[in-house]
Amino acid sequence: MKQPILLTISLFFLLTSYVKAQTEQDSLDIKQAALDYIESQHNVKPEQFERSAHPRMVKRTFWTNKKTGKEYLRETFTDAMVLLAETYNQDGSKFPDNPKKEVIILDVFDKTASVKLIADKWIDYMHIVKLNGKWQIVNVLWQFNDSGEH
Repeated sequence: MKQPILLTISLFFLLTSYVKAQTEQDSLDIKQAALDYIESQHNVKPEQFERSAHPRMVKRTFWTNKKTGKEYLRETFTDAMVLLAETYNQDGSKFPDNPKKEVIILDVFDKTASVKLIADKWIDYMHIVKLNGKWQIVNVLWQFNDSGEH
């Protein structure tokens, strides 16, 4: 009889020592960072992107060299993404009237989070970190829904 009780108590303490749950506000802030990232392009608001991303954010995807057919890793940084948000959708033709922007929080542990953003033509996997009380995107790995577009 003592063994099951000891096992249960031990298991409880083991699990509670590893669990770091986010607050409801953390969840809202994480989701908002991902939304600011995509909506900055929809709305042509570079300041919205700057609000969501750490200045040293790196965005990566695979790309195919058209001459050799070899795939390689392509990188973009915060400064280029700010320019993209400023220019990409100026004529309003790059996205549908009601663009898809589904944010799925995959995991949160204390001050780090993994998020999946499902947009119209692509998906983004993001790592988001809480620095000085603010959730910011630090890594993005993305691909088109049709990988042949790369």
